[in-house]
Amino acid sequence: MFALWIGAEHDRCMASELVVQKYGGATLADPQKIKQVAARLSQLSKSGKKVIAVVSAMGQSTNELIQLAQQVSSNPNGRELDMLLSTGERVSMSLLSMALHDLNCSAISFTGSQAGILTSDSHLSAYIIDVRAPRVEQALGEGKIVVLAGFQGVSPVSKEITTLGRGGSDITAIAIAAAMKATHCEILKDVDAVFSADPKLVPAARPLRQLSYRQMMEMTFWGAKVLNYRSVELAFRCQLPLYIGPASHQHEGTWIRKEELMYESVEVLGINSHDLVLQIEGAQENLGLVLKQFEETLQENEIAAPQVLNVSRNGGKSQVLVTGSTEILDLIQRELKTSSQFQLSNKELSAVSVTCTGSFGTEMPKRIATTLAQKKIEIHSMLLSPMSVIVLVERRQKDSAIQALHALTQ
Repeated sequence: MFALWIGAEHDRCMASELVVQKYGGATLADPQKIKQVAARLSQLSKSGKKVIAVVSAMGQSTNELIQLAQQVSSNPNGRELDMLLSTGERVSMSLLSMALHDLNCSAISFTGSQAGILTSDSHLSAYIIDVRAPRVEQALGEGKIVVLAGFQGVSPVSKEITTLGRGGSDITAIAIAAAMKATHCEILKDVDAVFSADPKLVPAARPLRQLSYRQMMEMTFWGAKVLNYRSVELAFRCQLPLYIGPASHQHEGTWIRKEELMYESVEVLGINSHDLVLQIEGAQENLGLVLKQFEETLQENEIAAPQVLNVSRNGGKSQVLVTGSTEILDLIQRELKTSSQFQLSNKELSAVSVTCTGSFGTEMPKRIATTLAQKKIEIHSMLLSPMSVIVLVERRQKDSAIQALHALTQ
């Protein structure tokens, strides 16, 4: 369970408004962009605000570190991989702190462990269980800008450095904002807002200015890359409003907060996707047994847990649908190829989701099926969640399916 520690100095430290901002890797991709972020933080600090900046690794640093690990090891040890990956955010935090010093701003950088981000003892997909941040409290009380490495923490049980999984810096930012009683948390990126689809793929995609926690949880769980889905769940539990906007300029972005009272309506909000979904067939019909065997296989081979999308039973066997980062899916595929308990489907499938403003009847699934049939896109299966319809299609047809279904938003 996620807990929050509030220090004795909290009231004094928070006498001024606290601003918590998270900067994504693309916004810190080179020295010039780091300087631009520093200038924005400096302006906030000099206006009298307390400032915490949570940073991701620069650009594609995490991918490059994973590739480096794979060049020296066919199966990188989870502990050592966490030690390696955590350096990406440490580079960002130290460089940004240096840039702030050049602007005559008092700043200090902290790793996740230094800041008191306490996690479970899982490697590559740990969960934050507590925030105990006396050093952050003290630095804010001294008028310093706190630059915090996202994506990482420390297990109080194993004493080991851990990482939170892809997009984990979002989770760090929301956790520290909630712990410090900030009024909201700002997630600043290289995009202007949350859109109804990927604007690079669908030029007609429109910005969504207001979303509820439930709507954003649905969109991120089913593939929206703008936020880590666990981070939205945490914000919902803490009732912490989120703002998503661009890092490079002031702009009207997207607010995510408690939904306002409204009459029932079913409109399409957005189209999202998971690029690759693995279909894993278990030899047993007992779903609980199959999931237990799958979990044990992951643990024995030090593979981080993927995102489970669906579990079903068919023809005396069980089927588990999972997705996740490329490195996790690659490890699962490699391990299950020789497994006697599981069989991988040879079909390359993607999940494309249509998220609505509320629950729906039979009309929305019918419209989706009709729309894709007109484009000769085969639906391999259809899943339903409270606010989304999800179709599994061939991976090569994923982009076409997104473009076709976006017409339903108009």
